[in-house]
Amino acid sequence: MTPPTSRTWSRRGTTPVIRVRGRSQRRFSIAALCCYKPGERSRLIYRPKRHTDHKSGGRKSFAWTEYRDLLIAAHQQLGAPIVLVWDNLNVHKDRHMRAFIDAQDWITAYHLPSYAPDLNPVEGIWSILRRTTQANTAFTDPDHLMRRLRHGLRRIQYRSDIIDGCFTATGLILTSRSDGPSCDSP
Repeated sequence: MTPPTSRTWSRRGTTPVIRVRGRSQRRFSIAALCCYKPGERSRLIYRPKRHTDHKSGGRKSFAWTEYRDLLIAAHQQLGAPIVLVWDNLNVHKDRHMRAFIDAQDWITAYHLPSYAPDLNPVEGIWSILRRTTQANTAFTDPDHLMRRLRHGLRRIQYRSDIIDGCFTATGLILTSRSDGPSCDSP
């Protein structure tokens, strides 16, 4: 829970130091989809998760079933087929995940090249979140962090111009296919 620093000040010649009480070993994950469809407003669909048992050998990230549930929820919310473009996270390439995607006629999946975060619009969302909601904040407890994350994501969620800007920053071009929205995920 060390706060990311966006801007601060101090006396000339003195390095600014932010003091934080202790370090938490709690772990949080967020899965998000930036969804684009020509002629409609862009959307951000996300799911935060708090990992309570990661110290005792529990999972430290989303399981393939949680990504599956996010895709199903996105499909129901968007009401259209999904062209999914995501990075090469090991869970995205899991055999169970591949089998699920292959069994659905409403998902077409593509993977970004390895080590290409500049092509993933969701990376722009994380950058904005770190520079706004989390910047210069020492969180008092995990619930405070989770509240701020949800608040920041909700603010971005209702600003389709921010989501569009993250897509534009990738340099990719959205082609007008009629088969459904395009979704990008971390």
